[in-house]
Amino acid sequence: MNLRARTSAFLDRPAVGQFIFGVIVFNAIILGLETSDNVMARAGGLILLLDQICLAIFVAELAVKLFAYGPRFFRSGWNIFDFIIVGISLVPGNGALSVLRALRILRVLRVISVVPSLRRVVEGFVTALPGMGSVFLLMGIVFYIGAVMATKLFGDSFPEWFGTLGASGYSLFQIMTLESWSMGIVRPVMEVYPYAWAFFIPFIMMTTFAVVNLLVGLIVNSMQDAHAEEGNAATDAYRDEVLAKLAAIEQRLDQAGK
Repeated sequence: MNLRARTSAFLDRPAVGQFIFGVIVFNAIILGLETSDNVMARAGGLILLLDQICLAIFVAELAVKLFAYGPRFFRSGWNIFDFIIVGISLVPGNGALSVLRALRILRVLRVISVVPSLRRVVEGFVTALPGMGSVFLLMGIVFYIGAVMATKLFGDSFPEWFGTLGASGYSLFQIMTLESWSMGIVRPVMEVYPYAWAFFIPFIMMTTFAVVNLLVGLIVNSMQDAHAEEGNAATDAYRDEVLAKLAAIEQRLDQAGK
């Protein structure tokens, strides 16, 4: 076995993966502590040192993976993600680009790859994206129609909320989320336009209770499909294992009979 093969086998050990995962979580905690002025005033030097140690481990991990896997390294989406995040982390900590270093916290997203329940959630969300695109398009059309109507109907008396298409769209979004929609917007409008409820109530029924629930239904259905596929795959693997064992027993019985 050559050096690359031994290095690849070393990286595939569960202990190595658990160690890197622990460093990722620890680094996420360190980055959170860096946002506290009190903690940085007391132990800022130690926090920054630990942060640099974590970064050095990440760089070493990528270097070893690049050596072990070669071009195969870039066939994994998670490897590319780590490569980009670590590259951003190496940006000098001054100037306008220093804000990009905060993106190191995104490495904690690797937890998705090791927790099956989270993986199913992500798979379900990704599978639902095509259907969600159609729903978002429908919602955009509804919002555009509603924004034009609200601007025409209420813009003169309430320019702050409905004076422009942008302002109307934002106000309608607030109404859709049901955040202070009644006392904050609709009732003041109804003091001037008593029949404004005839516009707002159908809008809420169409967006909040119909379109948003349609999005939730798409995601839940996709998650159920992903879970079912995973269960079917496990069942198929178990069946193949049982058939292989039965075939081996049958072969032994044939040999014993001879």
